[in-house]
Amino acid sequence: MSSQSPFEEVANPFQTDDIGHTPSTDSIDLPSDRDNGLQNDESGQEATSVATLHQSSTESPTQNRPPPIRTSFPNHAQTNKSEFCCGRDQYLHSGDDTEILIVDAVKTADGAASPYIAYVIRTGNVEARRRYSEFESLRNGLAKLYPTLIIPPIPSKQSLSDYAVKQTKAKEDATMISRRKRMLQVFLNRIARHPILSNEHVFHRFLERDVSWSEVLNSPPLSQLPKNILKAPSHNPVEAASSPAYEALPSPSASQPLRNPDQRFLDSETFTNKFATHLSGSMEKVTRRTMKRWSEYAHEHAELGAVLNAFSLSETGSLQAALEKTGQAVDASYMATTVLLQELEQEWTEPLHEYTQFAAIIRKLLAYRHQKHVQYEMTQDSLEAKRHVLEEYEKNEAEARRLEQALNRGRSAVPETTEEEPGDQEEHEQGPGTSSFASRPSSMSRSRSLPSSSDPPRSRKTSGYGFLSALSYSLHGIMDVDPEAARRSNISKTRDSIGQLEDALHASAQDLKYASSTIQADLDRFQRMKVADLRDMTIAVAKIHREWCQKNLEVWLEAKKEIDKIEPHPNQPPQELVDAKEPGSDESPDTGPSRLNGAH
Repeated sequence: MSSQSPFEEVANPFQTDDIGHTPSTDSIDLPSDRDNGLQNDESGQEATSVATLHQSSTESPTQNRPPPIRTSFPNHAQTNKSEFCCGRDQYLHSGDDTEILIVDAVKTADGAASPYIAYVIRTGNVEARRRYSEFESLRNGLAKLYPTLIIPPIPSKQSLSDYAVKQTKAKEDATMISRRKRMLQVFLNRIARHPILSNEHVFHRFLERDVSWSEVLNSPPLSQLPKNILKAPSHNPVEAASSPAYEALPSPSASQPLRNPDQRFLDSETFTNKFATHLSGSMEKVTRRTMKRWSEYAHEHAELGAVLNAFSLSETGSLQAALEKTGQAVDASYMATTVLLQELEQEWTEPLHEYTQFAAIIRKLLAYRHQKHVQYEMTQDSLEAKRHVLEEYEKNEAEARRLEQALNRGRSAVPETTEEEPGDQEEHEQGPGTSSFASRPSSMSRSRSLPSSSDPPRSRKTSGYGFLSALSYSLHGIMDVDPEAARRSNISKTRDSIGQLEDALHASAQDLKYASSTIQADLDRFQRMKVADLRDMTIAVAKIHREWCQKNLEVWLEAKKEIDKIEPHPNQPPQELVDAKEPGSDESPDTGPSRLNGAH
């Protein structure tokens, strides 16, 4: 039963038929046409500028945002810029084949209590020194500034096992430092070639010589980033403080399901999971086993070459020369295999691990978009619930007004009489034939009216009951609320909440639309980059093996020349006779005694 590749089950959702085309996002019903959402330019093309959406009206001097760039990203950074924020920006967009180099790694203790490794970055004629933790903070800052873009990874930290084995020397491991130099250089160049990230002034300051990175971290825009990235605009999280609507947005979890998911992004999640499983699973395991066996092969050839060279010293003549040449060929094979291991590490193993990290980054990116979609649906639900509550309040208010109008009509129908307090003296003053019942209509009408908290309870003759009555009256005055005022207050508060939720829903809809289009565009750019990189990786592996084979062939041909000089074995037939017996030979073999005697 043949094993089936996981890529055969799910089509690649990142691939588009047209490189410059990005699939449109799902239509979202917006509460209004406010905000500067994705629009079309004067030429009728989709000209939503990702960089323009990143701009802030209250932009600080250190926060230079990129110029307008199309949503469908090209493979390289723009080279047709006319305005530059600094010298590094001008160099990166100079139009030449610019490249950022890490030329050295030095041990220093500048500005720190303990020594550390600083990597020397050369950009044109400018050199800057940055330590690994500063690379890490740069990447984290870019990931927060651009939550809808694929930020390239940096090499992984040292594992606990490395620290346990090497202890204090783990940070000074030459192999680890060399690997970090290469992968950090790839990280910087990927940012420099990104159409959006290459315009970020924070990145430019990272490349400058005399810029304190701690000051950059504590100055805008990095210092203005919110703690919760979900309660900030997707196009520019720094604007969260100036957008109160985002405070009303919920903070959903990444595991919360969607009612109406986008099938394109579901396919992207499925493909990314399979891609990550394939890379971090079978491919990396096979690569590790292959590298291990090549390493063992090299060490065994190193031992074999030493043994053959030592053995040649005990022989003489052509045999000594042949053994020495064979030992040299084995040594040369060891050296060629060592070079092969180094080149495979650089051209195959490291890029493969980098794409494993890319897969994890894309999963986080899709999770962010998923949370934004859940946030939009939750805001919709909250708005509908508030509208339902307002409808109930308004119904209650209408019913209360209807009852009040009915009571007012009832009061107007009953004749007004002078209300007198009942008592023995009043009953005595009444004339014959009169009764205390004459005042009942008025008192009954008064009892039908709404109770008033200003009427104190009737005092009782007992002192204990009087104290309790006074206490009850005080509590009643504190807790009693006018129902009409309470209803109107609730209606006013609910309407305010609905207004805030409407603004929040609009902001969430714009974020979801922007995040969907930008993430899809960057996924398309990543797919083109991945195809080109995998092509270069496979070609590099083929060239590495070809050069290894050529070197081995050359040294073993030289060894064969010395081996051929060794006299034939006495128990073996002459070489001429062996050649004559080969198929296709025109010479007829002569096995007579004269031929054999002549050979001897």
